[in-house]
Amino acid sequence: MSEIDSNTMKYKLINMYQQNKAAIEEGLPDVVNRVRENAIRDFDRQGIPEKGSEAYKYTDLMRAFGKTYGYSFKAPKTDVDPETIFQCAVPDLDTYTILLENGWFYNKSGEQLNLPKGIIVRSFRDAATEFPELFEKHYNKYLESHKESIASFNTAFAQDGLFLHIPDGVVLEKPIQIINLLRGGNPLLVNQRNLIVVGKNSQAKVIVCDHTLSQQNFFANTVTEVFIDESAVFDYYSIQNQHNQSSQISSIFVNQMKNSNSLLNTLTLHGGFVRNNIHVKLAGEHAEANVYGLSLVDGKQHVDNFTFVDHAVANCNSNELYKNVLDDEATAAFNGRILVREDAQKTQAFQSNKNICLTQEAKMYTKPQLEIYADDVKCSHGATIGQIDEEALFYLKSRGIGGHEARMMLMHAFAYEVLSHIRVPVLMERYGDLVEKRLRGEFSKCEGCFVHCN
Repeated sequence: MSEIDSNTMKYKLINMYQQNKAAIEEGLPDVVNRVRENAIRDFDRQGIPEKGSEAYKYTDLMRAFGKTYGYSFKAPKTDVDPETIFQCAVPDLDTYTILLENGWFYNKSGEQLNLPKGIIVRSFRDAATEFPELFEKHYNKYLESHKESIASFNTAFAQDGLFLHIPDGVVLEKPIQIINLLRGGNPLLVNQRNLIVVGKNSQAKVIVCDHTLSQQNFFANTVTEVFIDESAVFDYYSIQNQHNQSSQISSIFVNQMKNSNSLLNTLTLHGGFVRNNIHVKLAGEHAEANVYGLSLVDGKQHVDNFTFVDHAVANCNSNELYKNVLDDEATAAFNGRILVREDAQKTQAFQSNKNICLTQEAKMYTKPQLEIYADDVKCSHGATIGQIDEEALFYLKSRGIGGHEARMMLMHAFAYEVLSHIRVPVLMERYGDLVEKRLRGEFSKCEGCFVHCN
């Protein structure tokens, strides 16, 4: 039970903002600072959402907010190169690699990336100053229609993160890998802000890896805005692998123009408390969004995936598939909403949520939703919660496969449907290995970290 209620915590955070406003705004231009006051007012008005509210029906945010954290208003003084204490769990993955530590862009990142000409990779704060017109055109534009309280909290405190711009017509042959590291000697609350702009007719893949390198209570509240211009193709893979003392709220807001194609795939391998908010607006005709997620939880972990796909115009497609495997006393939730607006004729929208509970104590909550105001559409949604298929298990055992190995095979096959949609072959293969290790209980530590916290 939380030691502090949500209203008291809200006012503590607002008071922290007011007392440190000058430090928060220091070094940042007006385009970032002028939206803070409206954001903190929105956060004050809405507060920390209560469990049972429409969007947080099955999740108590005070599991994250109800702890004591420190807060840093300046970039960490890194005494050791993060690259020397971290190794990617996908060693064969050839990427352009960017590091962020405690929400701050690592200064050496991007120095020798040799990116194709015109691609911009900067810290959030540097980009706001160096590219004011481009930054202002997109910053904070895709949150406004949602007015999500936790995103407003991020906007009020935002100081750094990543800025990425892919110019028109550029096709990236290699993915860009963003590694978010949390480390330090004390509990820490982090607000990280990212902005990604994908130009017309361009193609890019981004892989985001979240890791903890210290055995502390961390709370990362990350907001990422993505603009995908006409006929662009953009993949966004999120690999969440943090220890059980961590809390994470990750919110991504995607705005797609006509003929664009997006693929969003979230793999939650580990984390004490995880909430993923995915908002996709199909704002141009013939746009397509593919949204996938896989969560593997055990112990007393909790993972909640919330998705909102907004079919704002006609002739757009969306496909959505989320799967969860729950063990021990773990809990998980899926809340998926598809909105088909009145003028969005010829929409095709499909949503599915499938879940396996391995114990009687594991709990899964699911709430798929369709809200349709057009009459010429093809839409479906559904959800299942069950256990291992006993007939399939019997069949495998009758073929001489041991009971434990047969269960592993069935669970891996269950997960593979999500993994198969990864459009980076080596990542898909390695994902499969990581999932298998996680299912076998061999992946309780972050493989890419030399610290090996619990």
